[in-house]
Amino acid sequence: MTTRKARMNRLFRQGKCLDVAIDHGIANEPDFLVGLEDMGAVMTQLIAAGPDAIQVNFGQADLLQYAAAPDKPALVMRADVGNAYNTARHREMWAVLHNPEEPILAALQMDAVSVVVNLYMIPDEPGIFRQCVENIGRLRHACDKYAMPLMIEPLVMAPPGKGNAYVSLGDVEKMVPLVRLARELGADIVKADPTERVEDFHRVVEAARCPTLVRGGGKDALESVLNKSAALMSQGAAGMVYGRNVYQHSNPSRVVKALMAIIHQGADGPRALEIYRQP
Repeated sequence: MTTRKARMNRLFRQGKCLDVAIDHGIANEPDFLVGLEDMGAVMTQLIAAGPDAIQVNFGQADLLQYAAAPDKPALVMRADVGNAYNTARHREMWAVLHNPEEPILAALQMDAVSVVVNLYMIPDEPGIFRQCVENIGRLRHACDKYAMPLMIEPLVMAPPGKGNAYVSLGDVEKMVPLVRLARELGADIVKADPTERVEDFHRVVEAARCPTLVRGGGKDALESVLNKSAALMSQGAAGMVYGRNVYQHSNPSRVVKALMAIIHQGADGPRALEIYRQP
């Protein structure tokens, strides 16, 4: 078994995965930090909840990897930082690797099972798109050298002025070519927005031709989240990468339990809600 396959097996249990993302501090956006004020307490709660993986940046990875808990979640580490999520529009858009010279060194040091990087497509912002492609090229080379799975997050962004300054879209006609590009650039895993019509998500999975995880986005009502998650799994998703829909909830541990039932046991939305409500 290759090292890459071993890392993939640690991330995907029986081919499925719930990755709880708490890497939002890198966005430098106050709203994203609601619920993440005490990272130590959040990490302790999530480790106990037992998702398949927890996604953080290098500066918070010690909270997971130095914990003594047995069978703790795997580490997914973000490799880039940018300014695409801020409420105010920026004069210059950018996305850079934390360490362009040795872009996965931190992930190797902290025993990560995957690194994740953005692929932004923002109207009239070709510069940030080019930076993302260059970032992916550097990461792909390093990942090949050290057998590290590469997760690419292709995001079709709305023009500034629609909602917050920059929000991602579920337009399947725009998503499919960008997901295909992520695969062409060497994605081992794709993390994609849900499509506007859930029944179109299989097209994203087919374009990715690798395990495809659904990105959660902003916080929504729990019943809606669970129903949509179950429907997306039926479209071929390999799991979820949810952040605010877990850590901004009043009981993150129960949300994790409900999502794990959907992902690993095939529960539908109503059954997952019952599981959430169980004491």
